[in-house]
Amino acid sequence: MNKKLEPLKNEFINRGGILKTVELNELGFSSRQINYLIDNKIVSKIKHGFYEYIEYHPKEEVIIARLFPEAVIFLESAAIYYGYTDRIPAAWQISVHRKSKPSQYDISYPSIEPFYQDPKFINIGVDVIKVDGVDVRIYDRNRTICDILRYEKKLSDETFKSAIKRYVDDPKKNVRKLFEYAEKLNIANKVQTYIGVRL
Repeated sequence: MNKKLEPLKNEFINRGGILKTVELNELGFSSRQINYLIDNKIVSKIKHGFYEYIEYHPKEEVIIARLFPEAVIFLESAAIYYGYTDRIPAAWQISVHRKSKPSQYDISYPSIEPFYQDPKFINIGVDVIKVDGVDVRIYDRNRTICDILRYEKKLSDETFKSAIKRYVDDPKKNVRKLFEYAEKLNIANKVQTYIGVRL
């Protein structure tokens, strides 16, 4: 078993600190051996079918990406990534399919807040960033500002105004994409009212 531990650690690190049961099986670990790893505090189970390496602390966004590969980092959680707000939300806000089972998002760590969306809206403006070698889905800056406008009532007035101002001042914004997304999300008038007049 000891000969397998160093390659196992490297595999965990290469995948952001998290492996699935099937991935452990592919590395030659049986159910009995996985239980040995748990009993000896080498790995811990974070959710059914998912394990983390105890000596390695994965970033929260990596855990989300590994547990929920179809989810997208959303709203304030995306806004803080782009520097549109300084407020860290109490939970990671993620966009998920409206028909997905709520029970799967009932995890103790990290704290997440799923937003159930129509599938036709989910893949608009998705970008993929690498975090510790793991693909993390996040809405781009133009989709994020659309979501800020769509969910205005869920945000503080300060967060809302800050995001609008910082987006307008952002040299990386793409106005063509902004209006393209706004049409698809049915908020073209709102985008024109809050942002179009400032450009």
